[in-house]
Amino acid sequence: METGQSSGALSGDNLSSLSSTPATIISRWSFAVWRRYQHLLDKTVPHILYRWISCLFIALIYAIRVYILQGFYIITYGLGIYMLNNLIGFLSPQIDPEIHDGPTLPTRGSDEFRPFVRRLPEFKFWYSIIKAFIVAFIMTFFVVFDVPVFWPILLFYWVLLFILTMRRQIMHMIKYKYVPFSFGKQRYDGKKPPSSDNMPLPRD
Repeated sequence: METGQSSGALSGDNLSSLSSTPATIISRWSFAVWRRYQHLLDKTVPHILYRWISCLFIALIYAIRVYILQGFYIITYGLGIYMLNNLIGFLSPQIDPEIHDGPTLPTRGSDEFRPFVRRLPEFKFWYSIIKAFIVAFIMTFFVVFDVPVFWPILLFYWVLLFILTMRRQIMHMIKYKYVPFSFGKQRYDGKKPPSSDNMPLPRD
């Protein structure tokens, strides 16, 4: 009996010691911080205008820092390419009609209304841009990323790439007749059919 009680006490002590190890404490603390961060992030979902104002503010801070340092143009170019790639995902439908033969957006007034579903949702688009600007801002503190380059060439190449990419995206919209925005429910023309409440009662 004493041996069983002593082994049970040792196993309980081992569990308590494992639960109080530094790695376990750090894991619990990081999980609690992540849950709190995710909760605060979820609360910003309905505030679209304020989220994009904050994004413009962060972009302005980054632009001012790059202007003051007069460098890190290669990071800015990579940031622009990343944002352009996310913009294409934001403007593209989740199901590409050029690849899949599934249901597409309605092209006639008699078709069933289906809202535009993006390949990259608005919140993820905003969040990815915020993270990209923050990472790029942190990279400006390391001289190793300041690669000497003639920035007008990068700017010209990015503008050319933007024009060609947007031209292809617009041609894709025209070809498959969709608009990357949903303006609420479908509205039907014509008179509203009379309801049963408004119909006159038959006379005897």
